[in-house]
Amino acid sequence: QVDAVRVYVNSSSENLQYPVLFVVRQQKGVLSWQVPLIFRGLYQRTYNYQEVSRTLCPSEPAPEKKPSDQIIFVDVASMAPFNIAYELLVTRLENFQLETNKPFNFTASPSQPQYFLYKFPQDVDSVIIKVVSDAVYPCSVVSVQDIVCPVYDLDHNVEFNGVYQSMTKQAAITVQRKDFPGEQFFVVFVIKPEDYACGGSVPSSIHGNVNRTWNLQRTKNLQVTIVPSIKRSVYIQAMFFSFLSFLSFYLGSVVVAFVHYIRVRRKASAGRLSPEDGSGIMTSSHPITASTPEGSSYGAIDESGSSGGRQLSSPERGPPAGSDTDSSVEEESDFDTMPEIESDKNVIRTKVFLYLSDLSRKDRRIVSKKYKIYFWNIITIAVFYALPVIQLVITYQTVVNVTGNQDICYYNFLCAHPLGVLSAFNNILSNVGHMLLGFLFLLIVLRRDILHRRAMEMKDVYTMDYGIPKHFGLFYAMGIALMMEGVLSACYHVCPNYSNFQFDTSFMYMIAGLCMLKLYQTRHPDINASAYSAYASFAVVICLAVLGVVFGKNGMWFWVIFSMIHVLASLALSTQIYYMGRFKIDLGIFRRAAMVLYTDCIQQCSRPMYMDRMVLLIVGNLVNWSFAIFGLVYRPRDFASYILGIFICNLLLYLAFYIIMKLRSSEKLLPIPLFCIVATAVVWAAALYFFFQTLSSWEETPAESREKNRSCILLGFFDDHDVWHFLSAAALFFSFLVLLTLDDDLDTVRRDKIPVF
Repeated sequence: QVDAVRVYVNSSSENLQYPVLFVVRQQKGVLSWQVPLIFRGLYQRTYNYQEVSRTLCPSEPAPEKKPSDQIIFVDVASMAPFNIAYELLVTRLENFQLETNKPFNFTASPSQPQYFLYKFPQDVDSVIIKVVSDAVYPCSVVSVQDIVCPVYDLDHNVEFNGVYQSMTKQAAITVQRKDFPGEQFFVVFVIKPEDYACGGSVPSSIHGNVNRTWNLQRTKNLQVTIVPSIKRSVYIQAMFFSFLSFLSFYLGSVVVAFVHYIRVRRKASAGRLSPEDGSGIMTSSHPITASTPEGSSYGAIDESGSSGGRQLSSPERGPPAGSDTDSSVEEESDFDTMPEIESDKNVIRTKVFLYLSDLSRKDRRIVSKKYKIYFWNIITIAVFYALPVIQLVITYQTVVNVTGNQDICYYNFLCAHPLGVLSAFNNILSNVGHMLLGFLFLLIVLRRDILHRRAMEMKDVYTMDYGIPKHFGLFYAMGIALMMEGVLSACYHVCPNYSNFQFDTSFMYMIAGLCMLKLYQTRHPDINASAYSAYASFAVVICLAVLGVVFGKNGMWFWVIFSMIHVLASLALSTQIYYMGRFKIDLGIFRRAAMVLYTDCIQQCSRPMYMDRMVLLIVGNLVNWSFAIFGLVYRPRDFASYILGIFICNLLLYLAFYIIMKLRSSEKLLPIPLFCIVATAVVWAAALYFFFQTLSSWEETPAESREKNRSCILLGFFDDHDVWHFLSAAALFFSFLVLLTLDDDLDTVRRDKIPVF
């Protein structure tokens, strides 16, 4: 048993000019303080305490058989020209050593800090120090220090040694045996003289009195419990669970591919494959595992029933179908099969009822190359974005490990399992699903792409004239974005805090934007946005997100400017969508918009020419204006999540509109996309439930954030946010499959019969 002695002193004198000095000399150290003991706060405020109690550095029990005496000298001195009364009391601590799984209650104050000893049991390699209190304030600090004298147990020096974190009602520190060669450590508890570090305010009686000394009595009741942490076997189980859970998706994809292969072989042997097969399955098109043609030469369609434009040359007179190599393809402006395209497209796009053949007239090689730019650009963006992010978070983790300041990173400390230099390995491991499922989606898209190319080489007439034109560039970009979301989310969770939250959301914006672009491209392949303009728009959004994080907390001017940009951008995009890209956005846009409003709404108030589009855009603008008003009124502190909410709501609105219009047009949902839609809805609902289980918040102080910390809920290793990572990865994967397979029922429908909406 380790012996520890505590010295209590009290002086009735409040004369700061002549304090009483106490010096305690031990065999291995010297400890000194004065009474009144003075603490400094913000703006040079001072707080004095007449009662001081300090624990002396303990001595290890001697190896000799007979007990040895411990000699302590206490020197008391003062320069006062008059007598000063004081009280001195030396006591032996009975409960200095903490025991495993046994709660211990005590009281501390700024002038009466406490610290205790803990020794690792033989079979324990890691422990969690859990500290709780019923009171939020006064603000306190919990520190873990090596067995070194002197012990730093005052507000001005507690940060000099060991690992520490601030605390209001709850704190937790994970300690590993390997970090302490002596297999023991001190747990130090310090009460701060002010509460500003924990989010509190300075007492009202102090405002305006900077130079006055305040004798505040601040005590806090605390309870400390040290419990064993998880064993290494739990780490192994968690890693197996993470990888096997998502590798099962690979197995499921292989099973689906094999089943469809068998079905196609049976139909082929029975001679029952035809354009009007009724199952939506053609020789070169099968849901998930096979492919539909990539649009081929769009001009081969008979336009007599659906297009007012001229009929273009057939694919037999064009370039070979198998020449879908980028080497022979130049820029879009250099090669176009539409004669007089500028005048022709305006005639076509002004029709009241548009069909897919009207918006899929450009040469498939040009359009295919246009969408492949999405893939190559996002790879470039990912590399240039991820490398400095990785370097920065490594620096953050190094600073945490070197300084011991656990207020830098906002972990869920009750479920933060370290591994190597990483403080919360579980939050990083749970992002493996995004990377594995993103890669699986790339493989599924690659298979479709390969089967498409084979069909093009066969020059099957049905691959030329039927179904939605398939361009895979956006799908490849979505797969890369899903993988990068996993990488950057893992980087963010290396040290989650206010400064790097945009790492976790940047590719979420891109995923939502790419999904909307892909949904629009499905029936508007010729007029979709180019990769350059799309990524430039994403860059503007990310810049706004950074500005919002910096200035959005208190800057009303920022919210006014952002709301104006949001509303104007919504109107401009709505105009482009409604007029199919024929409404130019330049300095004369306001004059033309006023002219359209006057002629269509005032001069003759008539029914909109494109009613379905108008309904979608009205609802979409109402939603976006509502977001703008909400942001202007409430000014949410989490600006990055606010923008993400705008993207997600717009995506869900557009997807719902697309599915409704698809069903209205007497199109059907095949079993595979129907299953993906249901799975997407169910998994997203479950994922969002765990997402809103807030476990930490960098919008608050670190101590306030720790009040939200909770214990692990899965395998004793993963917390609610880790489950959100798992489920959101699966939900995004199913969402991508919805976009990939949604229109597989149209593979046997002529393009001049497929409506545009």
